[in-house]
Amino acid sequence: MTKKSTIIVDQVNTQIVNWLKSYAETAKVNGFVVGISGGVDSAVTSTLCAQTGLQVLCVEMPIHQHESHVSRGKEHIEQLKKRFPNVNSVQSDLTSVFETFKKEVPTDFEENKLNLTLANTRARLRMTTLYYYAGVHGLLVAGTGNKVEDFGVGFFTKYGDGGVDLSPIADLMKSDVFALAAYLKVPQSILIAQPSDGLFGDEKTDEQQLGASYDELEWAMTEAENNNSSDNYTERQKEVFEIYKKLHKINQHKMNPIPVCVINRI
Repeated sequence: MTKKSTIIVDQVNTQIVNWLKSYAETAKVNGFVVGISGGVDSAVTSTLCAQTGLQVLCVEMPIHQHESHVSRGKEHIEQLKKRFPNVNSVQSDLTSVFETFKKEVPTDFEENKLNLTLANTRARLRMTTLYYYAGVHGLLVAGTGNKVEDFGVGFFTKYGDGGVDLSPIADLMKSDVFALAAYLKVPQSILIAQPSDGLFGDEKTDEQQLGASYDELEWAMTEAENNNSSDNYTERQKEVFEIYKKLHKINQHKMNPIPVCVINRI
């Protein structure tokens, strides 16, 4: 089920950079702020933003972060600052903020539910931090979600990494993101790393959490969009397709607009 990107990388790169620049100029802001995780999505997003020539602030926000994530993020930021004079960076260690939060709320709940909720809390603390920097510097928060995460399986935190001003790579499959990353000369350490959201402070991969790889989920998303028959699926394909359908269904609340109760007026 290995997926190969079908985009023309140089054309897509130019299109996104022009779109970002035009949006920022229309919004009359100074540029963009991007949360850097040490993963390929944030590396690509920040490099795209850097090419606009507008101000770009890369923000590291560790919360009990695994060292490999921290080191990859730092490597990318240093490379980006050498390539683009409009890029700056800052680190806000949110570990103590997170620990203080935990002291102020009850934590005697079922372990799996508590751990997931606290992982989402990390993402929401980071969102708040990004909007702080965006506000004081006159910047837009650039999202780092790709198409599979944002519109396929809903693999993001509502009002966490899903809380952004604009989403430059949200119409790119993960395979497209990797193709663009190679074109943009993102550090090799990021290109070969297993995708991980880093919300649990360990090396738990996205595939371990989702039950399927991004290549498999891209395949399932394409199958679902094309309404293809499952008659000839292998056992693994059937399993992956069921994983995709389940996640796509239960995470609709993330993908759809916030429901509004429309009042009947006389």
